Amino acid sequence: MVQEQGGHPVWGSYAQRLLDPQSGLWRNPSGGGHDDKAHPPIHPTKFSAGESRWSQDHHRVYELVVRHFLACVSKPAVGAETTVEIDIAGESFFACGRVILAKNYLDVYRFESWGGSVIPTYTFGQQFIPRSLTLDSGVTRPPPLLSEADLLGCMDKAGIGTDATMHDHIKKLLDRFYAIKDSSTRFSPTKLGEALVMGYDDMGYELWKPYLRAMMECDMKAVSMGTKRKTEVLETCLQQMKACFLDARANKGKLFEAMAIFFERSNRSSGGEQQVVGDVVRRCGLCLESDMVLRQKPDGNFMVGCLGYPQCRNVVWLPGSLSEASVTENTCTSCGPGCIGGCDDILRQLVGICGTGSRSSSNTFGRGRGNPTASSSAQRGNSRAQGSCAYCRQTGHLSNDCPSQASRSCTARSQEVDLQNGESSIPCNSCGAPCNLRTANTASNRGRKFFSCQSRECNFFVWEDTLSGGERTNTSASTSSRRGGRGQGAPNTSGVSFVSATGEPITGRCFICGDPGHFANVCPRRG
Repeated sequence: MVQEQGGHPVWGSYAQRLLDPQSGLWRNPSGGGHDDKAHPPIHPTKFSAGESRWSQDHHRVYELVVRHFLACVSKPAVGAETTVEIDIAGESFFACGRVILAKNYLDVYRFESWGGSVIPTYTFGQQFIPRSLTLDSGVTRPPPLLSEADLLGCMDKAGIGTDATMHDHIKKLLDRFYAIKDSSTRFSPTKLGEALVMGYDDMGYELWKPYLRAMMECDMKAVSMGTKRKTEVLETCLQQMKACFLDARANKGKLFEAMAIFFERSNRSSGGEQQVVGDVVRRCGLCLESDMVLRQKPDGNFMVGCLGYPQCRNVVWLPGSLSEASVTENTCTSCGPGCIGGCDDILRQLVGICGTGSRSSSNTFGRGRGNPTASSSAQRGNSRAQGSCAYCRQTGHLSNDCPSQASRSCTARSQEVDLQNGESSIPCNSCGAPCNLRTANTASNRGRKFFSCQSRECNFFVWEDTLSGGERTNTSASTSSRRGGRGQGAPNTSGVSFVSATGEPITGRCFICGDPGHFANVCPRRG
């Protein structure tokens, strides 16, 4: 192969000198640091002086391959370095100089350079008088962003990936929007990437470091070499991942806090946010972690919202006609503590409350809260004429007489169907909106269908197989132990979506535009 390159007009003379025994330039190529078995050593498979159909990039790649191959069979460069230590009035100064004695492979491999400052020849104990003494000022600078070549070098040093898989790892980082790459192929972390690193670090994990991945790839290499069994490696890996997952889920609040810092979504109250005006109403039936409290919006209207916002968006909207709203210690004898608006359907329709219904007492105390939670009561105006509609905000009528809701009620009634006749929609028991048919994807209910309200402010939920003969079992997300939820992923034209793998409703929102209707991987604003 070297002899074939002897006829090239650019590096042919070096190839001929390399084959001359008198030059002493030849050496057998070294074995290299490691062999990942991804491909044979890169070398020129055929001589070419330049094909006419090649582009400029083709010529550059061919030149790089040939010059690199010739350098691998050449002797290393030889140089001499001189280090000088000088004492001036008790202060020590250092200077280094380097001179190349034999360039060898550097004669053909022009992509590397080697050299240094040229200094005079000194002898030990020599004395001289400096010509000038200067004090230069300067500032420290941050390191530059990693280029793609730098990142590949770091991955190789850490033992992550092979030549054939490294680019797939980098592509996955970009696809998940952990980092972005500019026109000069340098990487910058995104807010999401920095928030994940900070959140995992606060949890005490170093998942953002290469150790775990390198250990996994080392085990997989051991499987390919026959020193470890596949089942043993797989079981160990799953145990490690499961332990990390369970611990991370228990400490997910730290990850939420990191997200809030980088995306500026803290829960601290400000002048433009809702103001907490009452005590705790009940435990949130959606996230089962935070309390729901009475809040007053900047426009003066009232709502009962979860303290876990923005991670949890469970909310009960109170009608705009309310002049006052307060939390009392009185509890309903029928539906138990934590009831909002009462269990009387006529009263709820008159008041116009839209949101989560009552909770049973067993669920209220299910998380170890010893004292009963309070219920919410609302005081209306003195007369019908003084109130305003909860839907259109107009005075003179209430929500049950709103003309704008007449067509909606007719539509909802027309969609009440008998499931035995093959129809696939029922009206929401809370707000009257048509429900969507969804499919669960949990281990215990995989493939089981359920109905949930299409309104984002309503958590109505009922299993399809519990409805028969026109008799419907009205179940809400706050009273069922197996709760469905609104799919928050990409739109599904069939009207069927999935809940999460744990059976919980899929909550969250796109971190790019903030829309809860999709995630970032399908965001129209991305890119």
